[in-house]
Amino acid sequence: MTSGLAILVIGFFLGMRHATDPDHVIAVSTIVSRERSIPKAGLIGVLWGCGHTLTIAIVGTAIILFGAVIPPHAGLTMEFSVGLMLILLGILNLTGAMKWLSEKFSPTHPPVTGAHAHVHEHGSRLHFHWHSHSFTGDHHAESLTPPRWLRGPFERLGLFHALRPLLVGVVHGLAGSAAVALLVLSTIHQPRWAVLYLLIFGIGTIAGMMLITAVLALPFSFVGHRFAWLNRSLVVGSGLLSLCFGSFICYQIGFVDGLFTSRPSWTPS
Repeated sequence: MTSGLAILVIGFFLGMRHATDPDHVIAVSTIVSRERSIPKAGLIGVLWGCGHTLTIAIVGTAIILFGAVIPPHAGLTMEFSVGLMLILLGILNLTGAMKWLSEKFSPTHPPVTGAHAHVHEHGSRLHFHWHSHSFTGDHHAESLTPPRWLRGPFERLGLFHALRPLLVGVVHGLAGSAAVALLVLSTIHQPRWAVLYLLIFGIGTIAGMMLITAVLALPFSFVGHRFAWLNRSLVVGSGLLSLCFGSFICYQIGFVDGLFTSRPSWTPS
């Protein structure tokens, strides 16, 4: 029993270390590059970790309990999708499309000056109420009940900002689930403990990514609006890094590991 608990503790810290993988850090850096709130950045990390844990738990459990086998082409395709996602995130950052999408699908102020209602932020909290704008100031009427999607994590981030890291985490989880499950099988031979290990590993990944995103948001929080050129440089830098690293992954998997050939070579890692 003691050895089992020790393995679970090790799994938690291995999960935290897993969050520091280069492709994970680069992906979330493009997401938090426009985030100036450290608590919100930490929440982004939690959502990424939840998506990552979800797919690792599902795919890993299938491998552990049912002996599911992932063909080389399928495994390489899942890892190739990570490279494509990094390229996409890099392009979105570099072209400004990420900012446009954020403004399009996140709560923003409508272009009207009369009495109206919209979701906006006061004191780091989003809420929804009637108000009007005039040349002398703003007047806010009685608060309204916020829409359903605005509750929970969406209340702090908005729908788009919450779903983006969640989906990115799901893709990363698909790419790493086979390696984690096979590593667990080689160490823990009891299925129940192996599945429990996966869950503890996922919790460690969530904790690790929460810390990473909070740290990544520090320079953006410090720079804020005071040094606009430096903030733009950080955003462009994260976009270039994501684009280059994603291209490297795609080349490595597509041509070196043979995804686009008839004889792929795949070792889960």
